[in-house]
Amino acid sequence: MGAMMNQYAATQTIPNAPLLADLRSDTVTRPDEGMRRAMAAAEVGDDVYGEDPQVNRLESVLAERLGKESGLFVPSGTQSNLIALLCHCQRGEEILVGRGYHVQYYEAAGASVLGGIALTAIDPQPNASLAPEDITAAVRPDDVHFAVTRLLSLENTHDGHAIPLGVMQLSVDAARAAGLAVHLDGARFFNAITELACDPQDLAGMVDTVSVCLSKGLGAPVGSVLLGPRDLITRARRWRKMLGGGMRQAGVLAAAGLYALDHNVDRLSQDHQAAAALADALAPYGSVSQGTNMVFFEPVQPVHDAMRAHFEGQGIRIAGGYGPIRMVLHKDVPPLAIATLADQVGQFFD
Repeated sequence: MGAMMNQYAATQTIPNAPLLADLRSDTVTRPDEGMRRAMAAAEVGDDVYGEDPQVNRLESVLAERLGKESGLFVPSGTQSNLIALLCHCQRGEEILVGRGYHVQYYEAAGASVLGGIALTAIDPQPNASLAPEDITAAVRPDDVHFAVTRLLSLENTHDGHAIPLGVMQLSVDAARAAGLAVHLDGARFFNAITELACDPQDLAGMVDTVSVCLSKGLGAPVGSVLLGPRDLITRARRWRKMLGGGMRQAGVLAAAGLYALDHNVDRLSQDHQAAAALADALAPYGSVSQGTNMVFFEPVQPVHDAMRAHFEGQGIRIAGGYGPIRMVLHKDVPPLAIATLADQVGQFFD
């Protein structure tokens, strides 16, 4: 599929047609009327004091659903991952992570800059997993010349790939055999379990900590929850405060997350089906791969900017940049947008 793309490249646009759909990311989803009503009706308190009932409920509901002891509501997935890494590792220690995983590529090296933690990248397999033998080989010997390898950071889904439970278990087993803890960046955790048709605890139970994002396919405006052992989450709360993530009357945001869990999980399969239909429409005109709610399309010719401008004129926003163009399906993409794009891609290339 070519060189690694930057999913944030050329994402700021000035629309020249009424916007029908935005396919740059599922982060562009907006609260619907039901979610807004839930936010407006939320009973709130001061979460730094632990007194916001909606936040407390969100943390306990997700912890129970994923089979974890405790949870912590934070503003973003990046902060959730960073807090987890800071809880697992001390300064001068090392994390093994997939090359191109969000923690390694899109989080501004926060663990290194703020935590003094080394990030060592392992090339993923074609299915986005990390091979157990590569994990074993990357663990440092017990030698004063080297950082202490402390944590394996996984991701599921990654670039739309839902990594099968058995495959992921092999990665986890390799980490455990080396004495490592395991964190899961589950930004699209519920897309993964939808595609894998498994229980949330089947996936979350493999790892020590997991970060779940509420503001992507689930449609909440903001927020992630870090889940794990109670003692680690207690330390995580201190890190959240230190990083400026302590919020006060955050119940209006937590209420959106609770609404999303109740109303927007079961419908994720519709996004996966729409992505598959879009991939079929694009296939005659370039290289296409699709997994869960994501489609990656590399045209037969480097016409990215022209293609982007053409679709913008039809009210469909896509990312620019270079390499494969990522198109992400979500709850705010109407069926008409898929039909329009399928028709317009033919007109553009033919």
